[in-house]
Amino acid sequence: MGRHAAESGATRRRFVAPRREAVDAARFAHPLFDALAPFTRLLADAEWPSIEMLNAVLPLQVKRLVEQDATLLADGWHYEQRIAETGQIATRACNWHDLFNALVWARYPDIKRALNTRQCVHIQQMGPHARNRAQAALTQFDESGVIVRVRDARLLAAWDAHDWQALFVQGTGDWASGDIGVAAVIGHALLEQALLPTRLLVGKCLVVQGEDDAACIAAVARALGEGAVLQDPLELRPLPLAGIPGWHPAQDAGLYEQTAYFRPLRAGRGYPPPL
Repeated sequence: MGRHAAESGATRRRFVAPRREAVDAARFAHPLFDALAPFTRLLADAEWPSIEMLNAVLPLQVKRLVEQDATLLADGWHYEQRIAETGQIATRACNWHDLFNALVWARYPDIKRALNTRQCVHIQQMGPHARNRAQAALTQFDESGVIVRVRDARLLAAWDAHDWQALFVQGTGDWASGDIGVAAVIGHALLEQALLPTRLLVGKCLVVQGEDDAACIAAVARALGEGAVLQDPLELRPLPLAGIPGWHPAQDAGLYEQTAYFRPLRAGRGYPPPL
């Protein structure tokens, strides 16, 4: 899944990651990177971590990163099937996108295994060169996915209507109290794009009703493993992450007037209830 373009902003322009030396280490203090705090050194050091180092320090369990080169690609495996059948995660050296993919594997292994399993089911059905809507949904979540936890499903009314002022401005107290919050950032492309501090990012969300982040993440992993979610990309709720209180430096009226980013609800668009 780590080989597909992500739609994580107000436009679909090709994203070019900054060079490592151009990334301010303070950037990793942003809430988007909170779950990767144990790996900050791998992100912030001046030198790229080698694939050997990543294998030595990351808790990848039965998986292993292998450098993606011509020899590896000659084995004939599809990217996802190679992971499932051999445990090898093809990884490009000195590459932000693949480094974040490795860190998400280390941080949320149950989610990543479930995504891989479901992709392989569909590859077996469709063949390696065709893709169905379920595969597109799985890929979007893998690249740009966010798990959002809500305590009271009634909080979703504003989100359902794309009433961004109600969700983010009038709803500031709900975010502060934890009645709604980001339980996990899964999308490694989203993390890569967050390296640019001015970029307006959009998460593709699965929503879980619950009190505990870890329990909500586990619920998503189970639902993915059972094939109970992500049969279609339309199941994913878009969330303009710059609207979350404290997630963007300029949360003024001008920000929320950017309708290319805070998009109105399309006619006929609806979202599934939370897990």
